[in-house]
Amino acid sequence: MFLLEQLSITTKKIKTQLANIATLANLGAGVTAILLTLQGNTNAGLLFIIIAAMLDRLDGYLARKLNITSELGKQLDSLSDLVSFGVAPAVLIFQLSLTEIGFIGGVAVVLFITCGALRLARFNITESQNEFIGLPITAAGCLLVFFSLFHGNIGAPMYTVLMISLAGLMISNIRIKKA
Repeated sequence: MFLLEQLSITTKKIKTQLANIATLANLGAGVTAILLTLQGNTNAGLLFIIIAAMLDRLDGYLARKLNITSELGKQLDSLSDLVSFGVAPAVLIFQLSLTEIGFIGGVAVVLFITCGALRLARFNITESQNEFIGLPITAAGCLLVFFSLFHGNIGAPMYTVLMISLAGLMISNIRIKKA
C-alpha cells in the first residue's frame, strides 16, 4: 500500500513538471545544436534547432492543457528560448557565412542575441494577453534557420542585414496578434 501511495505522489509530481521537462529538453536541443555547429556539423545543428522548436511548442501546449503554468516555468522557457532561438541560430549563421566578414559578422551575432534577450525580458514583465510586442525570438530564430537553407545563394552581407533587421524587429513596438 505504501508503495502505491508513493507511486501516486511521484506520478502527480511528474505531471506537474511535464512542461518544465519539455522546456529543459528544448534547452538541451539548443545546446546540442550549438555544439554540433561549432564542430562543423551545421546540418545536424539545424536539425536540433528544429527539434527545439517542436519541444518549445510542446511545453506551451502541456502548460496550457494541464494548467500547470508557473513563474519558474515562464523564466525557464525564456532562458531556453534565448539559447535555442537566439544563440543557436546566430552561431549557425556565423559558421555558415559570417566568418567571412569577421568583426562585422560577430557584431551582427552579438546584436541579434542581445536584442533577443531584451525581447524576452520585456515579454516576461509585460502583461499583454492578446498580442506580442516585438517579433518573438522564436520567430526570429526560426526565420534565420529557414534562410540558412539558402546559405549557398545568400552572401554574408545579406545575412548581416537580415540579422540586424530581425534584431530591430524583436525590440520594436510592433504588435503581433497571438494565434
